Amino acid sequence: MAAVGPTRQSRVSMSVSMSLVQGGAAGASTAGTVLTAAAPFYQAPNIPQDVQPDRPIGYGAFGVVWAVTDPRDGRRVALKKLPNVFQSLVSSKRVYRELKMLCFFKHENVLSALDILQPPHLDFFQEIYVITELLQSDLHKIIVSPQHLSADHIKVFLYQILRGLKYLHSARILHRDIKPGNLLVNSNCVLKICDFGLARVEEPDQSKHMTQEVVTQYYRAPEILMGARHYSAAVDVWSVGCIFGELLGRRILFQAQSPVQQLELITELLGTPSMEDMRHACDGARTHMLRRVPKQPSLSALYTLSSHATHEAVHLLCQMLVFDPDKRISVIDALAHPYLDEGRLRYHSCMCKCCYTTSGGMRQYTADFEPAAAQPFDDLWERKLTSVQQVKEEMHKFIAEQLQTGRVPLCINPQSAAFKSFARQKKTKSNQDCFDLPSPLRTTLKILLSPVVFLYAA
Repeated sequence: MAAVGPTRQSRVSMSVSMSLVQGGAAGASTAGTVLTAAAPFYQAPNIPQDVQPDRPIGYGAFGVVWAVTDPRDGRRVALKKLPNVFQSLVSSKRVYRELKMLCFFKHENVLSALDILQPPHLDFFQEIYVITELLQSDLHKIIVSPQHLSADHIKVFLYQILRGLKYLHSARILHRDIKPGNLLVNSNCVLKICDFGLARVEEPDQSKHMTQEVVTQYYRAPEILMGARHYSAAVDVWSVGCIFGELLGRRILFQAQSPVQQLELITELLGTPSMEDMRHACDGARTHMLRRVPKQPSLSALYTLSSHATHEAVHLLCQMLVFDPDKRISVIDALAHPYLDEGRLRYHSCMCKCCYTTSGGMRQYTADFEPAAAQPFDDLWERKLTSVQQVKEEMHKFIAEQLQTGRVPLCINPQSAAFKSFARQKKTKSNQDCFDLPSPLRTTLKILLSPVVFLYAA
């Protein structure tokens, strides 16, 4: 650790004040809470009566998320319900993989599991409840809000995305669905990558085919759009480049109605790719591109995104938005780009947990600003599971092992009125609306950076 005296930047406050203005009752009774402690004689702590009631906050592709209160300490957390887990071998292995990943992650910018609810007997085991940290917003909501977004905001957010992605890639994990709605933002302005339903370990054998039904279309890399049978971590970098452009321009960079049109929009900016750049594409996609009228690159258009599209910003963006994945910048090299120097300084000056300020006002900085995973994520277990029943037994055993912490376990309170509503929830919204906060909830974030006040009304 290196001791550094306080600088002007380190004195700039990155704190966020969050107020939740909500109609209705101020508190929630015991009968209204979804969670309950499982110990038979557990004495709940004295929790203040002004806690928020349990409520739905998100509808994803594979479940519903509620904001609930942990009865053990009164902390507000997110409870994700994964229903009908064991309908098929593919879906059950996918859920098990996501669950193991959430328990594996140990990084500030990657969402991880805080707890898993105690499952019933194996014969009645059909759904899983995972508890994670509760975050107040996501990057999609911030981008579409009408409020000012400064260059400092963009740098800090982009730095955290890449910092979390470096950790994932060092663990050999491809996220495969990086988009603004999957980037949660906490009340202290810390960003966390979430939703690992499509994540998988990278495949070193290029002869093995990988699914192409990944990544939300607007953020899908050209090699996937052109039918590549195998792809790498570069698909996540392309997605980050699209988000970077969206942060600069406050609009989706490539917003098309179909995958073919998506590719057209990309070539309008990057120009028609060469045969070498299309070597990962399928024959049909290459033939389609060669039949089109050749287009010249128009990368200078990126400077018109906003006044924040400086030379350094556009230079980094152009290195992310490269047609050939082998020539696309890596996450490690992107983090070393000078554009992110200020974002790194601001994050580690007052936002991160890896650095701290001493009582004497000296800032102690960590020796490793962007840590990698201690070890790769192991997916060898997947090959051993050949039936739904095997997955069910292994998952039940895994959850039981995670609960052996000495802490009082949690379970569902079936008498809760909130749970009865929770159990009826259907997927009624798209992934893009994940963690949408329903009216009349209003969320106010004040981020003091330049200083700039950033106000977001949900």
